[in-house]
Order: sequence, then C-alpha cells, then structure tokens
Amino acid sequence: MSSLWTPYGEQPVEPGQSDAPAPQTPADPAAPGFPDEFGGEEEIDPEEMRQMLARLAATPVEAIVTQFAVQLQELAVLHLGIAQERAESLPQAALAIDGFAAIVEGLGDRLEPNTAALTQVLAQLRLAFVEVSGSAPPE
Repeated sequence: MSSLWTPYGEQPVEPGQSDAPAPQTPADPAAPGFPDEFGGEEEIDPEEMRQMLARLAATPVEAIVTQFAVQLQELAVLHLGIAQERAESLPQAALAIDGFAAIVEGLGDRLEPNTAALTQVLAQLRLAFVEVSGSAPPE
C-alpha cells in the first residue's frame, strides 16, 4: 500500500483504488479527530464527505464567492452599528468593506448575474461608513 501526501497528512492509497479517501483537516472543528465542546470526537462518514464534496464541486464558484461577499456585507453592517446588535467598531467595518470591495471590484463581471447588485451594495456600505464615521466619536 502506498500513500498520498496532502496538506492534511498522509492518506493511504490502495493499488487500483479509484476513489482517494476524503482529506481530514485537524484545524477544522467539524473534522474527525477534532474534539467537540464536550471532549468527544465527532465522526464524519467518508461517504457523506464524498457527497458533500461532490455537491460543493457542482456549485458554481461565482455563487460561493458571492456568498462570501454577502457575509462580508453582513459583518460591515454589524460593525457599523446600524444592525440591531449595535456592535459599532469602525476599523472592523472598514476591513469588512475593503474585503467586500476587493471581491466585487476585483472580480467585476465574473460574478454575474450578481455584479450590479453587489456594486450597488458596495456604494451603500461606503456611504453608510462615511455617515457613521462622521457622527461617531473617535475610537
């Protein structure tokens, strides 16, 4: 039996085996071998992992990148203090907005059909940042 090196460690490979085992990342709390909050270990069925990876591979990358951008938008809104939680932190809001801008402006039309909406949200976030930072006391 031979093995294949991955960033997650050595993975055994049987001769003639068509499916390589699913990688496990010890840094991922959901990965097997990572203790849960009660001290036990959560096991993930290799077949479930293969199915999950197949669904991920079938998802258009632009949809996944757009979802990351939306999460940055939500962080920006939270840190601007305009969300219900009011966790105002302008430096954190600025970082989230800059990350959002890097994705939206950097990828542009490659995020279609969401490019126009994301560009509009970016303009709104920037305007909100200017308004909040002009009315907020310095941190």
